Amino acid sequence: MTSKIINMAERRKDAEDRTLEALFRSEPIVDDGFTVKVVSRVRRRIWVRRLSLPIAIVVGALIGLKPLVQVATLLPDLLRLVPADLFKLDTLPVGDLPQVSTLLIGAAIVMAITMVGRMLEE
Repeated sequence: MTSKIINMAERRKDAEDRTLEALFRSEPIVDDGFTVKVVSRVRRRIWVRRLSLPIAIVVGALIGLKPLVQVATLLPDLLRLVPADLFKLDTLPVGDLPQVSTLLIGAAIVMAITMVGRMLEE
């Protein structure tokens, strides 16, 4: 069983519906291939935009590959120059660091300033 309300709504048409149906039933305008040319240009530009970024990434990677390999070969020698006791946790100057409460108050002040700035923009 189908609903009568849906069938009636589909059958009921006003003047605007009839005008639109008449316009869509009319013959297409002859444009001597203008529409086809425009659509082909738009599609070509879309493909150029889609491919330009990946191609640029590949070209950039190829250009930067040689210096990256040189840095990778020098990295072990550079790490040997750094003193080993620099990374020990017991030699870190923990006493000079601010307390956690000071950091929390500073973060709250920064967030408040950010919120006030956004409110003033509006």
